Amino acid sequence: MDVVYPLATTTWDEAEYAALQKVIESGRFTMGPLVREFEERFAAAMGARRAVMVNSGSSANLIAVAAALVNPDVDLNPGDEVIVPAVSWATTYYPVHQLGLRLRFVDVDRDTLNIDTALVAEAITERTKAILAVNLLGNPADLPALRALAEAHGLVLIEDNCESLGATLDGRHTGTFGLAGTYSAFFSHHISTMEGGLVTTDDEYTYQAAVSLRAHGWTRELPADNLIHPKSGDAFDDLFRFVLPGYNVRPLEMSGALGIEQLAKLPALIAGRRENGREFVRLFGDRDDLTIQRENGESSWFGFAMVLEGRLGGRRAELARALAAAGIEARPVVAGNFTRNPVMRHLDAIVPDTLPVSDDIHENGLFVGNHHYPIPRQLELLATVVDGL
Repeated sequence: MDVVYPLATTTWDEAEYAALQKVIESGRFTMGPLVREFEERFAAAMGARRAVMVNSGSSANLIAVAAALVNPDVDLNPGDEVIVPAVSWATTYYPVHQLGLRLRFVDVDRDTLNIDTALVAEAITERTKAILAVNLLGNPADLPALRALAEAHGLVLIEDNCESLGATLDGRHTGTFGLAGTYSAFFSHHISTMEGGLVTTDDEYTYQAAVSLRAHGWTRELPADNLIHPKSGDAFDDLFRFVLPGYNVRPLEMSGALGIEQLAKLPALIAGRRENGREFVRLFGDRDDLTIQRENGESSWFGFAMVLEGRLGGRRAELARALAAAGIEARPVVAGNFTRNPVMRHLDAIVPDTLPVSDDIHENGLFVGNHHYPIPRQLELLATVVDGL
């Protein structure tokens, strides 16, 4: 069966291909002035002071957490606990473990599918030093409440905003409520730079640490009066001085060029997704055989989640087959209850005895794609398939 309703489609047109060609003709392929320009424009668009581009949203999570660890003003050290939601993608969790921190999982809210703030409050111990909040599928978490909890307990708040570029809450962009926020520009996301990701922050030390960490932990890209390590003034030495345990997660100059073009389109891309979101809510928001994600603030509608119940409860595999037969691509809600993955045996983690909402999402949840262009016929087809099961 041909796909008539895919999970993701391109947001590129001639502008992106022209931008790529200009980079090819320039001969400068690793990160350079176009990456810097994109970072500056992205920070301004999000209402953040600073942005650092890396090669993926996964790397953005790694760099954001690593920058917090080395920040002398942040009380976060190896062995400390980081509270995370049980429903998210793998690379929310891996950097926490890889950097020597302990994951403390909590369940998610049944309506928003985001981390349950009340359970976060209950999970805080004397070892807890951070909350890594996830804005799932375009939908803002209860970020003001999480920030208040973090401030009350002396915790650092970091947002994994990789699925929620363009979402807002109380007029503020998600990704800007904590010390740092992360974003993805992978093909299936709101904007695409082939591969790419960003970290935003208002904190200058976190910004400079991220700049150093993304490229070997050296001082090369840091200003002379930087906060990380004093420069000698000898360019020969300053180009090759290593001060942080960094990585090589630099983006390509092509990705910066693409980001500039994609960012210019972002308002229209989000507007199109929100229009489709309104139609999805109209069609599926008042059913007794499934529930949909309740919008908190203004979602940027990465995709459309459904959790089956009533007559459809326990029939996800059957529905997935029917959708595939109709040419509709579907997948689990991100990774479902991540703690049910075999990789958990390798992770330093504390998992509650029960995660009932995450388990329900794991067994009965799926989502279909959203796009920047109108999809009323696709959504009507989706409703027909669901009704016919």
